[in-house]
Parts: sequence; structure tokens; C-alpha cells
Amino acid sequence: MTFDDILAAAARGAPRRVAAVSPEDPQTLSALLEAEKRGFCQPLLIGERQKIEAAAREAGLVLEGREIVGEGSPAAAAHRAVELCRDGEVDILMKGRLHSSILMKAILDKESGIRRSKLLSMVTVLQSPYFTRLFFITDGAMVIAPGPEEKLAIIENAVSLARKLGVSCPKVACLAAVETVNPAMPATLDAAALALMSQRGQIEGCLVDGPLALDNAVSAEAARRKGVRSPVAVAGEADVLLVPDIEAGNILLKTARVLGGCQTAGLLMGAAVPVVMTSRADGQENKLRALACAAYQTGGGENG
Repeated sequence: MTFDDILAAAARGAPRRVAAVSPEDPQTLSALLEAEKRGFCQPLLIGERQKIEAAAREAGLVLEGREIVGEGSPAAAAHRAVELCRDGEVDILMKGRLHSSILMKAILDKESGIRRSKLLSMVTVLQSPYFTRLFFITDGAMVIAPGPEEKLAIIENAVSLARKLGVSCPKVACLAAVETVNPAMPATLDAAALALMSQRGQIEGCLVDGPLALDNAVSAEAARRKGVRSPVAVAGEADVLLVPDIEAGNILLKTARVLGGCQTAGLLMGAAVPVVMTSRADGQENKLRALACAAYQTGGGENG
């Protein structure tokens, strides 16, 4: 499975209704209209009408015929979009030009929010030019310093997405700097606990092992050279890469994109609907890939 496969499959499915919050930048609007052109998304633009129209003019886009719901502030737009998600009026929530904290506040509202799992976490789908499969990296953007219980929820969110994108039994590597348990390195202790839980059947739908360094988690040759014995690393077949904390994840992702030429798509998991939670700095292609992943996993592709 590649991003091209996901884009093609999403286009063969029914269009999914997307509530775009403050789509007041050319990149978000361009991605939405391209997804609409490809047939897998029907955008609903929620935000300040004048700013949306100005962004469209800047991008050379025509918004005639598209539905715009005028709201006076990003907070109001976020609450309106979340309300539509909660009522089943839309299938996907998308972040535009607003701070993540504003959208998160609406999502997590105890009375009107759409949180569904124990924890909301970011899963970044990554395609490397050196591998033929997708990787699911988590969490490099949301949970700052997760403990074992939070990491379990993060794994469950990532595995849910990986399975919906065609990985029947995802292999999860709990990353650390070393492959052995070291009491002085908390990440290795967490990894060992999660691996044992997996062995005992306490984590369903996937295979979890660790601690593992990144190289032997994805490279069979590196695992052999280091003598690592792991059901995940022995063949270098990890699908989900669980990072120790947000700093490690952030650095890994930016290194992969900037220095490694990797393509990415970011989704927030754990809400009632998939949330396209790309950075304000992301370009049209990143946002389009994330929309395609969201449409595919909600039944807008061959898996529906």
C-alpha cells in the first residue's frame, strides 16, 4: 500500500463530507478542491467568509457552488464543525488556519465534544522512497511525555488506523536508543512492559515488541548484525513506530521529511471522526494525502 494506492482507492468510493475549520489559506482550500475534483470529498467551508474568499483569490480558485458557513472567529468555527460531526452531518473534520489548541478545545469539550477513546493522539502515515510499505509514526505532535498507560492508548489508535489502511496485523516497535532493558532509561522499561502485555494477549489486533532501535525495527539486515531477537525486528517488518515522547517523534518526522524526502499525512485519532490535523506549514500535497487517508478509512475506498 502506498499513498498513490490510497488516493486511487479513495477516488473509487463515495465522496465523504468534510467540515473544514477556518480554511482561510490557499493550501487548505487547494487540497479540499483537489480532493473534490478527484471525487472523494465534499467540502463544507466553516470560518470567516471574507478570509476564505481572499485565500481562494490568492490561490486562483473559484468557490462558486461550494457551501460556506460563516463564523466570526476560529473558536466559533471549531465548535460549529464539531457539532456537525457529533450530529453525524459530516464524516471528516479538517484543521485549516487556526491554532491546534482551539480545535482541540472544541473536540474535547465534555458536553459537546467528539472524543471517543481514552486518549487523542497523532498518527503520521509516512512513505519513504527506500521502502515499499507505509509506516505509522506516533505520537510526534500531541502527547508530550506518555507513560505506559498512555502509550497503550497511543498504540491502539495507531493500530486502528493501520488496520483500516490495509495492514491486517500491524507490527508495533516500541522505539528506544537501545534494544535492551536499562533501568536508567524509562523508554526501555515502558517498551518491555508493553511487549509483555502483547505476549499475554492484553493488546489485541497487533504484535508489539521492544525496546527496539529504529534501524533494527525497519531493517532486517540491521537486526541480524546486532543479533536482535524479536518477532518484529527479526525481519525488519515494523509497521507502527511508537516513539518515546513528542520530542523524539517531532525530530524523527522532520528529519524524514526534510532530509529523507519522505511523504507524510497526519491524522488525529481517538475522536468520533478522523481529524485531518496537518501543520499550518504543510503544503497542499500533505493535506491532500491526509484527506485521502481519512476518506479511505471511513469507507470512502475499497475497504468500505
